[in-house]
Amino acid sequence: AKALAGGAPIGTMLATDELATAFSPGTHGSTFGGNPLVTAAAVATMRVILEEGILNRTEEMGEYLMGELEELKRKFPAITEVRGIGLMIGVELSIPGADIVKKALERGLLLNCAQEKVLRFVPPLIVGKREADEMLAILTGILEELE
Repeated sequence: AKALAGGAPIGTMLATDELATAFSPGTHGSTFGGNPLVTAAAVATMRVILEEGILNRTEEMGEYLMGELEELKRKFPAITEVRGIGLMIGVELSIPGADIVKKALERGLLLNCAQEKVLRFVPPLIVGKREADEMLAILTGILEELE
């Protein structure tokens, strides 16, 4: 939901036509259910996403990152699996990820580790190759240190 309104708090819900009949105004609420200001931000954000082809670039960058992370998997036995779609990528490890997350932070890279052994990569939709390569270089350096 972060990208929907450029960082402003908004939420969405999707339902099939059949399930949607169960809802009428006032029967379902949301903390981030929208207001005129945030709705305007969401409309402007979606306009930029569509006009600038950000979703296409997101797909391209996701493929690039997945490919590069697969290369790291071939090089470093600590990486056991690379999975994801678009720019939502998980790198499963054979070792706990907490040390990698700590070392990454010391080098200026924010990472998250889920379920103890899965590094979670969810960069901004506008991430470019330069930033991706910088992240990959930092991760490579850390993995080399841990070998």
